[in-house]
Amino acid sequence: MAKYKLYEIKGDKIIRKNPFCPRCSSGVFMADHGDRYACGKCGYTKWKRKR
Repeated sequence: MAKYKLYEIKGDKIIRKNPFCPRCSSGVFMADHGDRYACGKCGYTKWKRKR
């Protein structure tokens, strides 16, 4: 995946699209799998809510 798809630029700020893993630390991103976010390092999974 291209790294530019994980970030968004608004003015002079960079916004990360994917959340950080709450278990690993603020340096590990979670992967977006459509219906959930998953950490590749520790295996933590956060499910997205259905609307």
